[in-house]
Amino acid sequence: MAHILIVEDEIKLANVLAEYLALADHQTTILLDGLNVIDTIKEQTIDLVLLDLMLPGKDGLTLCRELREFSDIAIIMMTAKVEEIDRLLGLELGADDYICKPYSPREVVARVKALLRRTQPQEKTKGNVLELDSDTYQAKVYQQVVELTAIEFNLLKILNNKPGRIYSRSQLIDLIYQDNRIVSERTIDSHIKKLRKKLNAISSENELVQSVYSVGYKLTLN
Repeated sequence: MAHILIVEDEIKLANVLAEYLALADHQTTILLDGLNVIDTIKEQTIDLVLLDLMLPGKDGLTLCRELREFSDIAIIMMTAKVEEIDRLLGLELGADDYICKPYSPREVVARVKALLRRTQPQEKTKGNVLELDSDTYQAKVYQQVVELTAIEFNLLKILNNKPGRIYSRSQLIDLIYQDNRIVSERTIDSHIKKLRKKLNAISSENELVQSVYSVGYKLTLN
């Protein structure tokens, strides 16, 4: 089940999209303007954004540009403007796909499914830099086995879900500790520090887990 952020100022249209996506077993969050999009994506685990072009507060192209400064989250631009320049501009700013209004909600769901299939990574990543086996909790870096604790393995697996995407400490806490226990951000920092030390012992020239100042952590596979 993917979490889809719908950014659409037409509430009826947004609700219809949410209903169709729910029928396809997706979780949805709706925002009616562009003001809180960046904060929402930093604070929650979002897999794909349906982003309207014309929005109050902040337009879709500006948001797309700002998102690409820190995230590779999947973005589908939605627009009533069909001029070719608008389509190209949206894609050049980093959108993965676009869809023109009026559209069928079923078409949107199909586009979402197709884009998620393209962007969902396999556990075996490019160049065999990193291989994860969830059955044995075994990790390999450049074919060398790395002994990890369960929490370290799960942290690495979450980061590997979308290499390059920045996960905040609060997001990692929510994803790792799903029993709602109280865990401080320093605890995550400590686990990440130990994980990085183990990975760097094998891959000292290519730091796989990187910290992003004041935001969180990401996995970089070169």
